[in-house]
Amino acid sequence: MPEQNFSNHTRMHPFYHYFILPLTLIGIAAGLLHTFMASGPDRFVHALIALAFFILFCVAGLVRIYSLKVQDRVIRSEENFRHFLLTGKPLPQGIRLRQIIAIRFASDDEFPDLVKRAVEEKLSAKDIKSAIKNWRADHYRV
Repeated sequence: MPEQNFSNHTRMHPFYHYFILPLTLIGIAAGLLHTFMASGPDRFVHALIALAFFILFCVAGLVRIYSLKVQDRVIRSEENFRHFLLTGKPLPQGIRLRQIIAIRFASDDEFPDLVKRAVEEKLSAKDIKSAIKNWRADHYRV
């Protein structure tokens, strides 16, 4: 596995991004196309097919959103514990979740200072990731 850094840390899940989502979008488009081309009772059947694919698309999106939200909560807990181990204090109240998620890539040496900077300077996630000198990889993000 290549070394992870700012330029290659995002992750695409091939089965989800290149298979499930495109097929549901194709199903929606085909269902709508046939709905407008059909007449009589066939129109209703094709509309139901388009609706079924739309529901599948929504379910796939919700499954992805729910898993990311759970993962964000786990990251917040892990990084709060990490901050406590390194400094003896919990994460500051003013730090936002997006900042915590970005700071998780920082090495232990730069972590406490980066947390302080993130809160004081209100750094964005991109700014935080750009400021990291010693990248700590996270290969488990979904």
